[in-house]
Amino acid sequence: MVKLSVLEHGYMKEGFETHEILQEATELAQYTESLGYNRFWVSELHGIPVFSFTSPEVMIAHLASKTSKIRVGSGGIMVPHYSAYKVAENFRLLEGLYPGRIDLGIGRSTGGMHLATVALNENRKMPEYSEQINDLIGYLYENLGENHRFSGLQAIPKVKTVPELWLLGSSSDSGMRAAKHGVPYSFAQFFGSRGEEAMYQYVSRFEPSVVATEPRGMIALQVICADTEEEARKLAASYELFTTAGDQIGALPSRETALNYPYTFEQKMFLRSQSHLNIVGNPEQVKEKIMENIGIYKVDEVMIVSPIHDFEARKRSFKLIAEAMQEV
Repeated sequence: MVKLSVLEHGYMKEGFETHEILQEATELAQYTESLGYNRFWVSELHGIPVFSFTSPEVMIAHLASKTSKIRVGSGGIMVPHYSAYKVAENFRLLEGLYPGRIDLGIGRSTGGMHLATVALNENRKMPEYSEQINDLIGYLYENLGENHRFSGLQAIPKVKTVPELWLLGSSSDSGMRAAKHGVPYSFAQFFGSRGEEAMYQYVSRFEPSVVATEPRGMIALQVICADTEEEARKLAASYELFTTAGDQIGALPSRETALNYPYTFEQKMFLRSQSHLNIVGNPEQVKEKIMENIGIYKVDEVMIVSPIHDFEARKRSFKLIAEAMQEV
C-alpha cells in the first residue's frame, strides 16, 4: 500500500497576511490527517519573504498540538546552521511531548539567502555534515561511544521513543551519504533533478545501523490535482508565474493574476522547459504519474508538495490524490 504524506512550505500568498498563512497550514494538517495522510512536514527557509517558515521546531510543536495521529516533522532542519546537540535536544523534547509522532528530516542546504546564512553563522565555522549526522544519531540513540569528544553527554530530556531520522537530498551524493549512515532517505524530485541514480546508490550501498536495518526510501513530488485537467492547469498557473517572476511578485500569485500575466517569449520558453517537473491533471492522470515514479524509485511512500493559491482548491487537490491512490 502506498503511503501519502505532505510537505508544506508556508508560501506567502497574494492578498494574505502571515497569520492567515499559518492558520491555513494548521487547517491543512488537520484536513490531511482526516484523509489518512501519513506525515506532515514543514520546511526551513531564511531571509526569503515569500516563505513564512523559519523555525520548523516551532511549527512542529504547534501542528502536533492541533492534530492527533499524523506524524509531524521537518523537511528539513538545515543542520549546518546548528549544533547537533541542540537539534537533538529540540527533537527529544518534541518527542517527549508527542511520543511516536515526530520526524527529524535533515539537510545540508543553507536554506535561504546568503546574507541570512552569514547572520546565522556569524563568527562560527560551519561543521562537517557527516560528523553532525553521526553526532545526531549518537545523541538520539544514546551511543556516542567512549572515544567521542563529548563522551558521556546526554541530550535531555530522556524519552522512551526516538524521533524518526530522515536524510533529505536531491543528488547521488546525498543518497550515498544516507546509505553510509544507515538512515532513511527522502529524495526531493520536485527540485527538478532525476533521482534514479541517487536512490540506486542509497539502496545498493546501504549499511545497517542503529537507526535502520534496511533501506527505506521516499520521494517528494509536486502535484496539483483537480476534477478536470483544464482546471488543474489553471490552478498550476499560480506556481508557474511564481517560478518565472517570483522576485517581482513577492508572493504566490492568485490564479487570476497568473492567467492574465503578460509573459515574454523567453518566459514562455522557460515554462515549457520546466513543465515536466510537475504532475498536473485529473485524478486518473495524477495517479498514473505518481505510480510511474513509484515504479522508477521503488518506494512505498510519496510526499506531496501542492502549491495552490486557493485554499479550498488546495484541499480538494489533496482529497482527490488520496482517493485516487486508495485504489492502488
